[in-house]
Amino acid sequence: MGSCNFKSDNEESEVQITKTHFQTMYVVGKGGFGKVWKVELKKTRELFAMKEMSKARILLKKSVNSVMNERKLLSILRHPFIVNMQFAFQDRENLFLVMDYKSGGDLRFHLGHHKCFSEPQTKFFVACILVALEYLHNNGILHRDVKPENLVLDNKGYVHLTDFGIARVWNPENARDTSGTPGYMAPEVMCRQNHGVAADYFAVGVIVYEFMFGRRPYQGKSRKEIRESILAKQVQIKRDEIPEGWSLEAADFVNKLLQRKPVNRLGLNGPDEVKSHVWLHEVNWENFAKKQIPACFVPSDSEDNFDMRLHLNNGNWKDENSSLLAENAQLLRSNATQNMFAGYFFDINQQNSQTETTNAK
Repeated sequence: MGSCNFKSDNEESEVQITKTHFQTMYVVGKGGFGKVWKVELKKTRELFAMKEMSKARILLKKSVNSVMNERKLLSILRHPFIVNMQFAFQDRENLFLVMDYKSGGDLRFHLGHHKCFSEPQTKFFVACILVALEYLHNNGILHRDVKPENLVLDNKGYVHLTDFGIARVWNPENARDTSGTPGYMAPEVMCRQNHGVAADYFAVGVIVYEFMFGRRPYQGKSRKEIRESILAKQVQIKRDEIPEGWSLEAADFVNKLLQRKPVNRLGLNGPDEVKSHVWLHEVNWENFAKKQIPACFVPSDSEDNFDMRLHLNNGNWKDENSSLLAENAQLLRSNATQNMFAGYFFDINQQNSQTETTNAK
């Protein structure tokens, strides 16, 4: 594969990183547009996660703006508790996002194995999520898809927030932004109302409930069924329903996050309000941000923390829309279509050197 020619005007480097610079190892995840590979950068032997996204699939799902927005956001975000972008590039068929590699797998995988988590384990996970959300919210960004699949563990047990495909810079008139995962979607998003940071904290409440009980608070097989479940009854954990080993403070934390009306929800006024809840009063936030607190759940070094079925078939798809995909693949022959993805390239090394040059001046 040759170097891509889809440069934006401000990209002057003669040498662009491409897929050929990486040794692909195996598939560690699957997304809406393609696969996530564990890869090694040949020159440095560093490990990364490489998200490979089919342009034909992106066109089919009318998601060009979404993937371009994710690339734009990730170029300005950098934090120890999110999965950071290192490179982005493309060829005629695919987009590639090269991200930090986290060897511990995601919380959906581990929840599937353990069914529930303990209160100390959950509190540690939540502290990680809140540090990540604080960074995003203080920078005016809503994640809008906080869920176990998008929370990945490093080898020390710290959680990192990933997948910024539907993240948005907050806009007070955002009622039309209704994307998300129904089981974790705040009622105001599902009901097509304007929403703010409280929508992300509703999802945190769903996650804690799920880790506590092994199921989500609002059930349904479709978005419509889940919406009806939310509108039918306000979930509230009663004292006699609290599982053994869990505290009244934990139940109160969940109950305040799961409030259907955002005006009543913990987090409406931002991250400090959530971090100040009595359930989290023991957390030393300064040491936590420096990752100086031992994790309560550390993924095993000896076990594979990813779905082995993905390894066996390399995450291959069974396509229901193969004819439509083929039509969109034909569109990729046109320069006009390719120009929709112009400016996708990113190289953290080039950005760092440009920053150093600017600072030196």
